[in-house]
Order: sequence, then C-alpha cells, then structure tokens
Amino acid sequence: MGHSDGDHDDLSADDSPWSEDIWSDDNEGSLSFEDSGEGSDAESDETDAPAAEESDSSEDEVAPRNTVGDVPLVWYKDEEHIGYDISGRKIKKRDREGRIEAYLRNADDAKNWRKIYDEYNDEEVQITKEEAKIISRMLKGKTPHTNVDPYPDYVDWFEYDDKGHPLSSAPEPKRRFVPSKWEQKKVVKLVRAIRKGWIKFDKPKEEPNFYLLWGDETDTADNKRQGLSYIPAPKPNLPGHEESYNPSVEYIPTQEEIDSYQLMYEEDRPKFIPRRFDCLRSVPAYEKALREGFDRCLDLYLCPRTRKKRINIDPESLKPKLPSKKDLRPYPRTCYLEFKGHNGPVKSLSVEASGQWIASGSSDGTIRVWEVETGRCIKVWKVGGVVHRVAWNPQPDRHILAAIVDHDLLLLNAEIGDEEVQMRTKKLLHIEELAPEEEETGDKKPAVKWVNHDKFDGIVLIHHKAVSTVEWHFKGDYFTTVVPSGDSRAVLLHQLSKKHSHHPFRKLPGLPIAAVFHPSQKMFFVATKKFVQVYDLQKAQIVKKLESGVREISSISIHPGGDNVIVGSKMVNCVGLILIYPHVHTRH
Repeated sequence: MGHSDGDHDDLSADDSPWSEDIWSDDNEGSLSFEDSGEGSDAESDETDAPAAEESDSSEDEVAPRNTVGDVPLVWYKDEEHIGYDISGRKIKKRDREGRIEAYLRNADDAKNWRKIYDEYNDEEVQITKEEAKIISRMLKGKTPHTNVDPYPDYVDWFEYDDKGHPLSSAPEPKRRFVPSKWEQKKVVKLVRAIRKGWIKFDKPKEEPNFYLLWGDETDTADNKRQGLSYIPAPKPNLPGHEESYNPSVEYIPTQEEIDSYQLMYEEDRPKFIPRRFDCLRSVPAYEKALREGFDRCLDLYLCPRTRKKRINIDPESLKPKLPSKKDLRPYPRTCYLEFKGHNGPVKSLSVEASGQWIASGSSDGTIRVWEVETGRCIKVWKVGGVVHRVAWNPQPDRHILAAIVDHDLLLLNAEIGDEEVQMRTKKLLHIEELAPEEEETGDKKPAVKWVNHDKFDGIVLIHHKAVSTVEWHFKGDYFTTVVPSGDSRAVLLHQLSKKHSHHPFRKLPGLPIAAVFHPSQKMFFVATKKFVQVYDLQKAQIVKKLESGVREISSISIHPGGDNVIVGSKMVNCVGLILIYPHVHTRH
C-alpha cells in the first residue's frame, strides 16, 4: 500500500497543486490522477463506494470554528488569537510550521495536493474527489457539473406545421392602410389654431449657462423682492438633563462653583444654573423672560432687513494635503547630472524654449550655456561683472540671451542652431546707426541708450539706474525691464526689431518690483510691493487692480494657461495666490 519515491519526484514546472499534470479532464465523466499516487487500492475502494446520501438537516452542519462573524480577519493579523468562542475566551491561532517541515510532511502524504488552508477557520481542509473534479472543470471554463448542457437546443413553443394562418385567417381591415379623413381634418384644425395664436405652448425655462462662482444668495431674485424679508427666530437648543426640575446630583454646581461664575466674563458665564425642586409645581417663573423678550424685539428692530449667509471657512482646510511618504518612494538619493564650471554662486538659470539648452549666470562674472542631456558647456562669456539674471528668448528660431550684468542689460547671440538662424540673429543684434533716443523728460536725459557691444556680438541697453528684472513677450520681439525707482521710467518696454524703448506708465501706485507679459493676450502685469496692476496694452488703460494680501511682493509669474497669477513674498513660508476670472477676481 506504500507509494514509491518516484511518484513524488516528477513535479510540475510551477510547483502548483492545481497544474494540468495533477489531473486531466479529457473525458467528461472521468478524472485521472497522474502524479499524485492515486493508484492505490484504498483510493480505488473510495471511488467504487457509493456516495453517501446528503442530509438536509441543520443538525448535521458543522459550526465554524471562528465565531467573529463578518469582522475582517486582517484585524487579527498581528494578534495571537483569531476570535472568541461563545464563552468569551480567545481562540488561539494554530502554530504554523516552517516550510521545511511542511515539505517533509507533504512528501510522505499522497493526498497533500488535495489539502487547502481555510483562512477563516484557521485550519487545513482536505477536498474530496468530486470537489476536485468541480474545481478542474471551473478552471477550464466549463460548468461545474457534467450533466449540465451549456448550449441547449432551442425549443419552439409554437407549431406552425399544416396551418395557413398562425393567429387569424381574417383579411386585413381597410383602416390599417387608408389614411383617416377625420384625423386629417383634426390636424388641419389644430394647425390653423396654432398659426392664429389660439393655442400657445409653454416655453421651457431657459437656465443660465453661467453663474457667479463666488457670489452669494443676496443677488438672487427672491432676495430682491420689495418689502421686509421675514427673518425667523433662531431655534433654541433642546433641553437636556441640566434643564430638568429634578436633575441628578452631578449636574448641580456647588456654592464654590457658583461664586467662581461671578469672576468670569459675562460672555463666558453660563446662561443657566441648574437647580433642584421637589415637584414641578414648585418651579418658579423664569425671571429673565421679559428681558430676553425685549432683547429679541430689539434685535429684530435693529437688524438688517436682508438675510445674508456667512461662510465660515477653516483656513486649515484650504491648505493642500501633502502626500504620504510611502507614495513618494523611492527617494532620489543620487545626483543624476551636475553642471560644473562656475567659480562663484549661481544667480540665475533659464531654459531654452526647446529644452535642449540651459543658460546660467554667476557672480564670478561669467555666463555659460550648457547642453541639458550631457551637461557639456558649449559657450562661455566673461562679462566682467555680476550676472543677476538671464532669460532666453521664447521663440525657438531666435537664440538670443538677455542678461542683467551689474547695472545694464546685455543681449547676446547664443550661436547655436544652423547657419541661417545664426545669420538672422546677427542681423537682429546689429545696430546700423545710432538708435533714436527716448522721449526726453524734464531733465533732458534719455531713458535707455542702445549701443553695440565692443567685445561680444550683442547689444548693451544702458539704463539711468540699475535694472532688477527682465522678461520677454511670448512672440519674442518685445521685452520689459524694471528699474526700482519712483519716477515714470521705472517700467520700460523695448522692441528688439526697431531698437526702440519707451516708458508708457506715467504713474504707479508704488515702487515697482516686477513686470511680466500675459502668455496669450495683450495684457501686462506690474507688481508693486502690495498690489498687482493689470494693463491692456492695446487700449493703453488699466483693467484690474489685484490685492495680494502679503506684506511685500518679491516675484510674480503667470500660468501658461493665462488664468492664474502667483506672487511670492519675502515672508517666511508665505505665498499668495490670486485667481482671475473674466468678471470677478478673488484672492486666498
């Protein structure tokens, strides 16, 4: 009756008890076991023995060992027990044996492939051959039982043999295919009534396609009706145990607590002090009834006649939720690429429109152009001064770099791209003759002077004071510079093709900090210390004035979509966000 060792050496490739090598169900009515050692006499006796008659009695059912109900077993994952019995005692988990012991035990047991682990009851269950046969058929996509036909023949419930007409042999009536004269007259009569206006249809209510995102209910038609609006009295809270005429002892304050109430502020003092009476008839009248009634009438008399809803928003709910540390893994621990070459701190970076090149300016007096993918430095300019800011031209066919060196602005030819592009860039950065001077102010000095650079292939824009920022227009022909000063020449607009500069803003509400162009529209943003002014360049007038809410603005940037403006402040951990809409704007 023993099994040979060769029966267990031939395992399937995936070492799974449900592989095709264990059983084959080629015949619908038979199930053969090849590698499980099922050729013994004991197994054949079990096969030949008739199946026991199933009983439908509930007494024969075995109660589950686990009695926790529908409680997830994950809750007991780190516990030593799996549930509780009917007496409330803990049901200990079985000691799980190691893999080596399980392998040795399974090697000596021929029926091991039919054992499965019941996680709910924490025990091993051995399935029968009939259950294995059902599982095998379900894995192959068949019905669980062999006596079920998944594709039965269609049964036609009606027989039409030797019958002339299936339902009725009567001929079709004439009214089914001849138009009705009465219906025609009725339709003509209704059409005439509609044309003369006797019949009017209810027009569907047109729902507005837009709404005020930040509006309140005070603008609706219901709140604009004539007369005083009814303001209902506030609903008082339901009485509790303290308001009872015979409350429990723990609700009645002591004399020391009552004396401490007198030392509290009136708004912090409790409005009602519970007392204890023998019966309900002993409860006196409320001594503050007339006073509270008078205060209520006074509130209704002095309150506004329109109802406004106040929205109380928790500032903490406006903060974005930070992702968990698990979602951010793996953390970057190694440096992928490093651009080495500057000897001093890097003041500014700018990426070219195609993303292939990057420019950097440093306090060591050099401007470098790098290749992003390799980190190779392809161009170095020794300008001899501190480079405060660099900015690429946004047009991909104009490889021009604007840099603020000390007090002035320098336009350089990056000398990248094909020869045709470089020739056009050289012509654009060359001044044939002296550019026309700016409109003279009271002191007879031009605002900006365009001069060819002697050493580099570029142009120098000499300002009357130190330049702080430079920003390009999205078309690449215009750019703006900001000189932090209080006069009218603080914000300047320059045109590269005509080598012309002008100062359109005669008066600003404060000291300008930065200025940027809108990415798609003819709008211009000027940021002062506390405000952001939006100008229409085509109409030459101010459109909006935005309040940032910060103490002092340090920088400004426009979203590529053009709907959002973000401003930065010099305050620690403070960034103001301004949302702009076509008709209304708000800030957070």
